Amino acid sequence: MSTLAAWHEVFETKEMDKLDALLADDAVMISPVVHTFQRGKEITKKYLSAASHVLGNDTFKYVREFESDDGAVLEFECEIDGIFVNGVDIITWNEDGKITEFKVMVRPLQAVNMVHQKMGEMLQRAN
Repeated sequence: MSTLAAWHEVFETKEMDKLDALLADDAVMISPVVHTFQRGKEITKKYLSAASHVLGNDTFKYVREFESDDGAVLEFECEIDGIFVNGVDIITWNEDGKITEFKVMVRPLQAVNMVHQKMGEMLQRAN
């Protein structure tokens, strides 16, 4: 299974334990709601799990994808509490197919603020 197909399966099934096999040990998470890069498999898994709960409701859909040999850009849309969210996941993987970087960008500002609040709540509960 390709890295991109594996990501889609994890996100759709919400089986976040499958991220253990998909993420490189030195994976980096770049979040729109945190200033610093989050480094390491465990923290990246934690952020992706929180994002799947915050964004992955029944309105979430990937609307466009661009894939290369070592990465992909996936544009998504969803609605949270009546606020339209538009963003992109920029995923990079190594030659072993392990995700080395996962960058999320979100717009508009109202959506960024909403995602920031809800991600903060999810991450606090996870600690």
